Amino acid sequence: MRNSFFDASLDAAAIRERVREVTGGKVGFYSVGLYPASLAYNCAMQNEGERLLLAPRPNRDLLGAFSPDVLDSMDSDHVDRVVEMGTRKLNGERISLTLADLIRRCEMVVLSANSNHIEEDLTEACRLRQDLGREQVVLACLAGSFSHDPINNSAYVLCEKEPNLAFFSGFHRHGALRNPFDSFTANFCHPNALTAMLGAQLMDQLSPNIQVAAGVHNVEGQYIKAAKNMASVFAGFGYSFHQDNPGVLPTLLTLLLDQCLDQAATVSMARPDRQKLYHRQPIPLTELGYAVPRIEATLVRDGDFEKVRDHTFVQLTAMVADVRGSMMLPRTGKPTRNFQAGQVLAHYMRETQRCPDSMEELETWCEGAGLRRGGLEGLKSLRYWPQIARKYAIPAHDASMVNLLYMAIYGRPPVKQTAFRVMSDSRELSSYCQESVRPSHSRRYAEALQNLEVPEALDLVVNAVIADNARRAIRGDVQLEDNDTGNAADYLQLMDSIESQLDS
Repeated sequence: MRNSFFDASLDAAAIRERVREVTGGKVGFYSVGLYPASLAYNCAMQNEGERLLLAPRPNRDLLGAFSPDVLDSMDSDHVDRVVEMGTRKLNGERISLTLADLIRRCEMVVLSANSNHIEEDLTEACRLRQDLGREQVVLACLAGSFSHDPINNSAYVLCEKEPNLAFFSGFHRHGALRNPFDSFTANFCHPNALTAMLGAQLMDQLSPNIQVAAGVHNVEGQYIKAAKNMASVFAGFGYSFHQDNPGVLPTLLTLLLDQCLDQAATVSMARPDRQKLYHRQPIPLTELGYAVPRIEATLVRDGDFEKVRDHTFVQLTAMVADVRGSMMLPRTGKPTRNFQAGQVLAHYMRETQRCPDSMEELETWCEGAGLRRGGLEGLKSLRYWPQIARKYAIPAHDASMVNLLYMAIYGRPPVKQTAFRVMSDSRELSSYCQESVRPSHSRRYAEALQNLEVPEALDLVVNAVIADNARRAIRGDVQLEDNDTGNAADYLQLMDSIESQLDS
């Protein structure tokens, strides 16, 4: 998919005119959920609505994402302006704009549906661009969950499948967007630096309350959003279940944040266009606001340095702030919906003294608390977590918290019982946080057995045999039965279960 503001022309005069068109153009949001509608209201408050257009999905109300109570609290003049952004007059009546209207009238269209609809919307938008002769309209998405192919039964990050698709994200609370004095940051990411810069400028002009910076890491940005939605569920659980044990929260939240970023850094290494991202840009990344061109992590393996992570994207402040902010309990207003799902999980786990029997039961609990099932992207991402972890080779010690949450919902009954004991006991949870981030020794020895021609690998195995024989001699060659592992601490039993089930 080509996704650029410019065609292949080398005519300087035509390009100059096109730059003026783009910088003076409009932005459209298709599929008006809570975020686009709140953003439009923010623009209306600031008298900046001229650059924003909205188009709801067919048979959906433009303001349907707002509850009646919220609508009643909103200024009627501002609401009228939002309605104007999403409608046009036909025979004296106002009708809703469509996706085709946005592509005709805008230079950039943000497909803001969640993962349930984003791929079909992208296909339709590409078709309309071609049919309408508007192929220089740039398309972006907001979806914060993993996509899934039911035919191949595979999960993936959509921006990796469509590497030229732009991604827009930043931290926001929908209630705060309706506050005329609050301000927000966001990142607009496209793998071409110039397209990213122009797109960020368009988004930045929507409202003086919103500051948008450019970036090229669209794949990492979308992965971070999916990962932080899962992490936010765990954060909500931690805040609620362990509200009387505040000592565990700093460790839990730090680990959730770090693991989101470490996972995305591993995903970044798997980008097929990674070298192009850094070496074939029209402008240097430092011109976009990156402090340094590249941040890489390495490990020493067999005496050689091996690149294992690419952390360059962490210079996108709004992306990192999105993770951190989504795991915070605000002083006023409501936390994110995924955070609220974690609070619901904590309430029912305390009440029932068990983990949920299934994802369906957890979703029923959430719906009973007023949370729409379709809006809980963190729970949807969790369904596909094992496929994602395998696809991108995410190490277990970089995903131990998501693994724990997954086992609490999808594990076998004995594993769920252990997960409950770990999640409900602050000492067990703290120990799990500390120990689960250590790399698995079993992998170290398995790798050594496959490389016995390397002296260091053979020495590792030999020393392990010597240590094992010495231990047996001291204990009189006592044989341990399988069920003796039950004497181990719960967090250690859980780590063994995760390693055996999720790493297989």
